[in-house]
Amino acid sequence: MIAGTARSGVWAVVPAAGRGARAGGELPKQYQPLLGRPMIEHTLRALAAHPRIAGLVVVLAANDVHWPGWRELEGKPVRTAIGGAERADSVLAGLDALPGKIAGTDFVLVHDAARPCLSHRDLDALLDGEAPQGALLAVPLADTLKRADADGRVGATVPRAGLWRASTPQCFPRDALAQALRAAKAAGVTVTDEAMAMERAGFRPALIEGAADNIKVTTPRDFALAEFLLARRALEPKP
Repeated sequence: MIAGTARSGVWAVVPAAGRGARAGGELPKQYQPLLGRPMIEHTLRALAAHPRIAGLVVVLAANDVHWPGWRELEGKPVRTAIGGAERADSVLAGLDALPGKIAGTDFVLVHDAARPCLSHRDLDALLDGEAPQGALLAVPLADTLKRADADGRVGATVPRAGLWRASTPQCFPRDALAQALRAAKAAGVTVTDEAMAMERAGFRPALIEGAADNIKVTTPRDFALAEFLLARRALEPKP
């Protein structure tokens, strides 16, 4: 079990300072509607409704005029912080904004604002994993992979054995993650997820298999799929 989650719950950092230009639309993608509510609301409620989540830190852009000002969701406290130009800057700001009672060795979740379809089943799997060096949700690759050549033709077929598609949440000790992110930044390395920073620091995070429907909304067509998944989940019997 992830350290500390049974004792007092775990806090989640949600970076939401980007715009998501590939999604199109006039609003930043995290505020575009899904089933009549902003996508970020679905994401935050999916986290906050889980009994082992203690609170949330949402990292916003400095000029964000769309944030509704939530201070509590599903009975859990919601804090905010101002993010930076890169994901790592925003996650660091979120870590700094955690309550002072969160120790450096306590585990913290980081979850994409654009993953509104997170299930409690996946969160349980992550939090219950034996992962002293941290863990992340991920999905084993099932498709055949092709590497393109310079002309846009098939250059090679890439073996998929052992390959996973990284997802979120990802869960690491607060101080170790902050140090890994700062080290990557100092080295001029742009990390695309928290696990990459931890790998650079010598850690070996555990891969916890999650559901393929924990999609990241990136392009306009993803909104329809996310709405379908959320609507289907709403019809499922509650555990």
